[in-house]
Amino acid sequence: MTYAPFASRLSRSPIAFDTAAGTDGVAGFSDLSPELRALLSGTAGCSPYLKGLMQREAEWLRAALSVAPETALAEVLAGLEPLALDLLGSGLRQAKRRVALLTGLADLGGVWPLEAVTGALSALADRAVDLSLKRLVAEEIRRGKLPGQTAEDAETAGGMVALAMGKGGAGELNYSSDIDLICLFDQDRYGADWQEARAGFIRVTRKMAGLLSDITGEGYVFRTDLRLRPDAAVTPVCISMAAAEAYYEAQGRTWERAAYIKARPAGGDLAAGARFLRALVPFVWRKHLDFAAIQDAHDMRLRIRDHRRLHGPISLEGHNMKLGVGGIREIEFFTQTRQLIAGGRDPDLRDRTTVGSLAALAAKGWVPGDVAEDLTGLYRAHREIEHRLQMVADAQTHDMPQSAEGIARIAYFCGETDVTRFRADLKARLERTDALAEGFFAPGQAEEGPELSDTARGIVEGWRNYPALRSERAVQIFKRLRPALLRALQKAANPDEALLALDGFLAGLPAGVQLFSLFEANPVLIDLIIDIAGTTPALAKYLSRNASVLDAVIGGSFWEGWPGTVPLRAGLAAALADVPDYERKLDTARRWLKEWHFRVGVHHLRGLTDAFEAGKSYADLAEAAVSALWPVVCAEFARKHGPVPGRGAVALSMGSLGAGRLNAGSDLDLIVIYDAAGVEMSEGPRPLAARPYYARLTQAMVTALTAQMAEGRLYEVDMRLRPSGRQGPVATSVESFRAYQMDEAWTWEHLALTRARVLAGEPSLAADVERVRREVLAAKAGGTEVLRNVAEMRARLQLAKPPSGAWEAKNGAGRLMDIELLAQTATLRAADPARRVEQQLRAGVKSGFLSVSDETVLLDAYRLLWRVQAGTRLLTERELELDRLGEGGRAFLVRETGAADGAELSARLAAAVQAAAAVIEARLEEKGGNAA
Repeated sequence: MTYAPFASRLSRSPIAFDTAAGTDGVAGFSDLSPELRALLSGTAGCSPYLKGLMQREAEWLRAALSVAPETALAEVLAGLEPLALDLLGSGLRQAKRRVALLTGLADLGGVWPLEAVTGALSALADRAVDLSLKRLVAEEIRRGKLPGQTAEDAETAGGMVALAMGKGGAGELNYSSDIDLICLFDQDRYGADWQEARAGFIRVTRKMAGLLSDITGEGYVFRTDLRLRPDAAVTPVCISMAAAEAYYEAQGRTWERAAYIKARPAGGDLAAGARFLRALVPFVWRKHLDFAAIQDAHDMRLRIRDHRRLHGPISLEGHNMKLGVGGIREIEFFTQTRQLIAGGRDPDLRDRTTVGSLAALAAKGWVPGDVAEDLTGLYRAHREIEHRLQMVADAQTHDMPQSAEGIARIAYFCGETDVTRFRADLKARLERTDALAEGFFAPGQAEEGPELSDTARGIVEGWRNYPALRSERAVQIFKRLRPALLRALQKAANPDEALLALDGFLAGLPAGVQLFSLFEANPVLIDLIIDIAGTTPALAKYLSRNASVLDAVIGGSFWEGWPGTVPLRAGLAAALADVPDYERKLDTARRWLKEWHFRVGVHHLRGLTDAFEAGKSYADLAEAAVSALWPVVCAEFARKHGPVPGRGAVALSMGSLGAGRLNAGSDLDLIVIYDAAGVEMSEGPRPLAARPYYARLTQAMVTALTAQMAEGRLYEVDMRLRPSGRQGPVATSVESFRAYQMDEAWTWEHLALTRARVLAGEPSLAADVERVRREVLAAKAGGTEVLRNVAEMRARLQLAKPPSGAWEAKNGAGRLMDIELLAQTATLRAADPARRVEQQLRAGVKSGFLSVSDETVLLDAYRLLWRVQAGTRLLTERELELDRLGEGGRAFLVRETGAADGAELSARLAAAVQAAAAVIEARLEEKGGNAA
């Protein structure tokens, strides 16, 4: 890339506050253009430090200003590479003088934006650290102090890395910045000799700090701060990566998590440093939305202000531009805290830079776009003032001058001669920053809630005894939150009912800080939780045990349309691929499913989807879970027993999952079919014969789905639809499956096959299983024998599973199972491959088994019953009793079914069931005779 020369890019200039110093500073540069002379004069008249550098490096500066500043910078950095250790200290100090001068002038002249200025300073720091480490490690190797290392190992610093933290890690070093480093070494590289290696690396770290920090006649390079390392008061200046990782896992605090947002390998073994940072991802980036971090950050801000005595109204004299009210740290805290909240779930938010992070947060909806833009402008302006303060005398200061004259110097340095306007603008920016940051961080005061009845007051008073309110921190947050909760309750259809439901929800919470912080930061969730608690106690109970699913509500895409099976499967597979441990993969799948399951329930509850869309969504989730877990289970099993013998196996879904329609409480009907293809044994550490191999693989898959783990279970699994039911093997070969279906299976098993569908496994075997399914249906289409068997089966079902009451939707004559039975019968008779009830009934019409009017009656009943069934399973785990649902639940069911009220719904349900039963009985009697 070609850059324009320095002079052609000038866009501003400081104004000499001390005109005599300005004139003296430019005296040796009479050959330069007027624009460059004006820049040098203004700079020298405001900064004694830069004036001194201009005079000391005059020859180099004249040449540097004749080319692009990027070219001059690259030449300075490249000149350091050949330097041996004995020349490195002097060479680095010269480079620091030149980069400081070049960067200062490029900044003051508007040639470089903020990012280029801080980037140049950071690039010099990286080069200084990297070269110092490598030269010093080379010396330790030469002296035989690093066991097993050769001269070539110096190129990776023998496994030692310096992590740049804070502004250095972000590439945002300020003009006279310290550099914050954490020095680590790769313990595994040294085996039993790691302690001897550690002693060598401690020496290297101390020498590096001296090489960079010591002030000599040529100045210094960078002041070096090593205090951000783990437990700095007691640990040596360089520790092993294993020790650091153990510390963060056991004791790491929020401020250390925030520090690692910007962490970056800057010198030494960069690859080892990158591995260490990857290992630290779970510590820095929590898997759940971490709203409790807001309070931690607020407390940290207050402690800093208390320690520095930075409270009170803004007065420009002596104001700290970094830590004071409205300062740079406010913007950094604002940004980093929101990154900590959501960055665990969204890697796009893990930008190291402040400006880049604000843009990412705005793009993902975590910060309003205008606020992000405002804060970005304020950040840039604050950093420019900070740089001017430090340029005056190369002091690591953030304090505005104590005198009016000193502030006037800074105004001139910024190119502003109207000091009154400069002061007013600066104060307005500080106040604006404070207003934006304080509104985010400072918790509000507890308000008075609405008046309560004696009963309600007793319930509310009881909340203080719940586990969620055990800690003082939870109590303080909840005290601020409670009025909003109680106000929301007053808006519920039945406030007393909603209060009782909320009481049950709070009683079930094992802890409260994280959830209450989330509610406080997102008031919209309060209305949602009241809606859930007042309408669906079952969902509220589930939520109290799995409150982390609320992360998804504010995670960006919760209210968007349903993605469908393919994206769901891909998303879960990607999430599982990122987790190395098998059991953690299973927990990851459970956490993933809960969030999506909750989303389906909330969308259904809020009327964003209806019962049929929800049913398809639940089935999509189950299919995605089975298909994504299947290869994971197979791989884990193969690790112990070798790859699958033969072609492999498929997971065949039956029942409602096969038909692609589940409700909120459905279990899964599965069969595993395999093809050993003549292979008798697996080849692995513990080989198995083909039949037990697939049987145990099936059991492993069932366990993966059903095991109760830290994140709960995925599904209950029913395998009774396999050949020979409970007595049969849990996995069946494809040949045995075909033979059984053709020669031994009962009619009910053929009916079940009408809804069978492969979800996962070897593609060619899946095609063969589908071919077998269609062959069996064609062969067993039969006539009166099928109908007679169905009629007998129906009679047995009526006796075994009678309806539980008038609101029963599933069992009994004319209800869901009855209609599904007739639909499967119609499909079997027609040898049609259709799986869903609607298509199966249509197949019955096409074959002449059903009339169009029969189809209409059955579909009307089925659709009403499914809406009642899906709604019931969402609202309660018990049998439906409309009077016991509460007003919210009744209103949901009435709305879902399109009835005017409960009485109309009851009448419609009874009529639909009666009409459907009449059609079913007529068809079975007419076509196959009365089995009774």
